[in-house]
Amino acid sequence: MSAQENKAIARRLLEEPWTNLDVADELVDDRYVAHDPSLPEPLRGPQGFKDNVSMFRAGYSDAQITVDDQIAEGAKVASRWTGRGTHDGELMGIAPTGKQVAVAGLTISQVENGRVVEEWTNWDTLGMLQQLGAVPAPAQ
Repeated sequence: MSAQENKAIARRLLEEPWTNLDVADELVDDRYVAHDPSLPEPLRGPQGFKDNVSMFRAGYSDAQITVDDQIAEGAKVASRWTGRGTHDGELMGIAPTGKQVAVAGLTISQVENGRVVEEWTNWDTLGMLQQLGAVPAPAQ
């Protein structure tokens, strides 16, 4: 597949699950492994992907991710993104705050035969926790 096709697949997998979780069945390979330092274990397969998205959708009913920029080389796509939502449900043991949250992240996706097989993500988990008031913000 071309770099442009791989970028489109990576973009869809980042943006669409927030309104259509079934896209994971189309785009996530059974061999899928996702590495994210904010998670205790890697995510595995389409169900692991869907469980993770569902956890965040429960905490942010209006959650969305917007891809801001992408670079692709071969089968790898780097996507810089912004996640936004209103914290109106429990998330990671944090009761709903009603606060608007915006975080930045970067995901590198490995695409094979039109499906994502592996991802490496880093995002501003600490910033999210600070915005929710669960962790003190740094002194000014």
